[in-house]
Order: sequence, then C-alpha cells, then structure tokens
Amino acid sequence: MHSLGILLSGRGSNFVAIADSIDAGRIVGARIAVVISNKADAPGIATARERGLHAVVIPSKGRSREQHDREVVDALKQHNVDLICLAGYMRLLSPWFVQQFTRQILNIHPSLLPAFPGLEAQEQAFAYGVKVSGCTVHFVDEELDHGPIIVQRTIPVLDVDDEHTLRARILEQEHIAYTEAINIVLQGNFQIAGRRFKKK
Repeated sequence: MHSLGILLSGRGSNFVAIADSIDAGRIVGARIAVVISNKADAPGIATARERGLHAVVIPSKGRSREQHDREVVDALKQHNVDLICLAGYMRLLSPWFVQQFTRQILNIHPSLLPAFPGLEAQEQAFAYGVKVSGCTVHFVDEELDHGPIIVQRTIPVLDVDDEHTLRARILEQEHIAYTEAINIVLQGNFQIAGRRFKKK
C-alpha cells in the first residue's frame, strides 16, 4: 500500500479529487497518509478532517523557508510517505526539499507546460489568445513548473470562453489528469531519459 502526502494552501479541489478517486477505486493500492497545509484557515484542511484523514498545519508565516521545509519534510517522513502530491500548495519547494524525495513529488499546473508557468496560468493563456489550453502533471524538480511531464490533457479555448469558464473547464481536466498520473507513477512502469517521460 502506497502512502500519499498531500500539500495544499487553499481549498484543495485536486486533493478532494484524489481522495474521491482512492475511495472509488480509480487509484489502486494507495491511501492518503497525511494532508499538510502552511495555512491554518485553508478549507482543504477542514475537508481532510471531515473525511477522517490526518491533517497537519505547519505555518510558514514568520519562519524561514529552510526551517519551514524541514518541518514539512519531518512530518512527511514520520508518516512514511512515498509519493507527495502538491494540490494548490502556494510555496516554492527548496532544492533541499526536492532532494529528500527525488522523483516522489508531483505537481499539477493549469497550462500546457512549458507555456505559461507560474501564477494565473489560465489568465495568461486567455490573454495570449491561445486556441488550445489544458493542464500538466509533472515531477517536481529544483525549478518552477519544470520537471519531466507525466500527463497532459488538452481542451479547446472556445469563442464563448472567458477567464472564469476556461479556468473551470481546465480544472475538470486537472482532476482526471492527476488520477491518471498517480496511477502511472505508483505502478512504476516508466523510465525518464533526459526530460522525456516514457511508459514502459
């Protein structure tokens, strides 16, 4: 049984989608061991507790990044987590943090990377006038929104779309893509050559 750790800063809709997929058997052989937030008022923490999951708040305010990262890593290791899923975690992980869990940290980003990294990716895509958008699940490395890509899902940008409808339609695909990527990684049937992720 694989133990997942979820890191979130807000409502954690991707966390809920992962938990739902585990409950429904769409993700096999996994359980959520711990949900961690850097914000005490994150709705995702309340949701985790309502679902009977172990939820921990490790505040980042007033702490150095190094100190905060060490506390989060300690909590993940205490729960023997072997895959970490970032679900709207609004902190950049330090290189030291990433090195503690090589090829064990996943992130989901609401664009087709490498296009539109960073914040407000959907708004960036809409403003740029792209005709196709989507989401990317990737391994986390030391650079922002940069690690090897596991899954991408695309949607057309419709003439009737605005930033809000585009965001909502991408989010629907995020929930599907994260489940798909977690299953691929947990099964271990892949190899990485350079930046290229290939299923065996």
